[in-house]
Amino acid sequence: MDIAHLKSWIGKSESAADIASPVQIAGLAALLDHQTPPWIENELPPLSHWLYFLGHARQSELGEDGHPRRGGFLPPVELRRRMWAGGRIEFHGAIAVGAKIERRSTIKDVSAKTGASGEMIFVTVGHEIFSEDNLAIREEQDIVFRDMPKASLPPGTADTRVSRQTRRIAPDPTLLFRFSALTFNAHRIHYDRDYARDAESYPGLVVQGPLIAMLLMDHFLRAHPAARISGFTFRARRPLFDTAPFDLCMDGSDLWTLNENRETAFTATVSE
Repeated sequence: MDIAHLKSWIGKSESAADIASPVQIAGLAALLDHQTPPWIENELPPLSHWLYFLGHARQSELGEDGHPRRGGFLPPVELRRRMWAGGRIEFHGAIAVGAKIERRSTIKDVSAKTGASGEMIFVTVGHEIFSEDNLAIREEQDIVFRDMPKASLPPGTADTRVSRQTRRIAPDPTLLFRFSALTFNAHRIHYDRDYARDAESYPGLVVQGPLIAMLLMDHFLRAHPAARISGFTFRARRPLFDTAPFDLCMDGSDLWTLNENRETAFTATVSE
């Protein structure tokens, strides 16, 4: 793989404009099963900016996996598997429902690594989101591209931390499909079981990383209604699938998920 060519994407940027419509927020409330959401009224709830600035690639521009073909804004990494590995978010100001919003995005880094699962390419994307010309959110996203694994993921160590509040989630295909629809995400691993199993060797449908992050944020806000969030960091450690329920766990500002084997799959920290 020509890493020098991929690194030439560093510094590439793009901008997008949108309106902070209440339609997406109503959809998120329904997805999270809220009649009265625990959010600050008339503001976008934390992480809901992911429901805006959605790509609208033409059908003919999609690859086999359902994503737009690489080589536009993101570098043309040839490795098949793609996942959102983690991120860091700073909330600098509120975004009012109905406000004009703009996102300015830049490729900040491209790096190659080799791990137990083989070759990996990490792409760091920086976003700045402005509301009525004022900086509201600064974010970095870590996207990882992997080759097909030569063996199954080795078992992890059972997490022994004590969760002060725990909520079980059953990630059925309906939940995953509704989130994909809400985010206009056509990645087939989240709704096409045959593709997920036969093309990418997953045991079931893959739960979206942003959905897990939103579920953890929602877990925190259910315990702290109308909290003013200043920061959020998260990291995906193991994939979660629709084949088994998982637990949302919390101890103070620390959040994590446990799979059916009590292994940590996702970690996050929230700051007020």
